[in-house]
Formats: sequence, structure tokens, C-alpha cells
Amino acid sequence: MRSELPVPRSRYYFRYAYPPINRLSGSCVAALRRLELARFCPGDTAKAFRHWATLAHGPLRQMADPFTSSRCGIPECGCDPGYARDHLEEVMHALPKKSSRELRQLVRELDRTILKRAKVIRAHSPDTPWWRDQL
Repeated sequence: MRSELPVPRSRYYFRYAYPPINRLSGSCVAALRRLELARFCPGDTAKAFRHWATLAHGPLRQMADPFTSSRCGIPECGCDPGYARDHLEEVMHALPKKSSRELRQLVRELDRTILKRAKVIRAHSPDTPWWRDQL
């Protein structure tokens, strides 16, 4: 009979369901949560941001050699960091202006750090973003 009773959730449940991105305002986090509930999975943006930040601030061996690295093309695999950046770009275009501006500022700081640390960034064409298959 007790097994049929609902399990009470702790008040910290949403803290784990939606991990915050540091330095975002409350209104931006709220807009991001609404967007993730409507179009994406909750927490995907924070996961992509953490992946991109790890690439920016982590060991240099995480920045693969563009001439020897193998990428499978499956986003869930995680072997291509460009998929995390693509997700962030999609979210930045879908958020309201003010929230998008806040997130874009944080992502641009990470972009600058990655570009400073990268030895070689290949450019296939001017229309292709630098993070796609080029890190």
C-alpha cells in the first residue's frame, strides 16, 4: 500500500534538473528554462555550455589535432565539440534579445579563449562557422 503513495520531491529537485550557468541573471535562466521545456530537453544548454567551457579551460590535449582527429558525426557521441557550440548558437537565436545577449557574451568569452589556444583552425569556406569540424 505504501508503494502506491507518491514520493515527495526535495526542494532541491529543480536545482539538479536545471543546473545553472554561472553569471546569468534570473530572468535569463527563467527564459532558458521555458525554452528548454518547449523546444529542447531540460539541462541540454547547461551541458553544452559546460562542454564548451571545458574545452576552453581544460588541458590542451582536449583540443584535437584537426588533421588526425576522427569524428563520427553522431552528436550523442561527444567526440566533436562543434555540436555543443551549435546547440548554444541555436539557443542564442531562440531566446529573447536581452537573455540572448547575456548568454552570447559568455559564449564569446569562451570562443576567444579557444581561439587563443588553438594551434590550427581550418577554414573550409567563409560560410562555415569556425567551430564545425575544425577544432
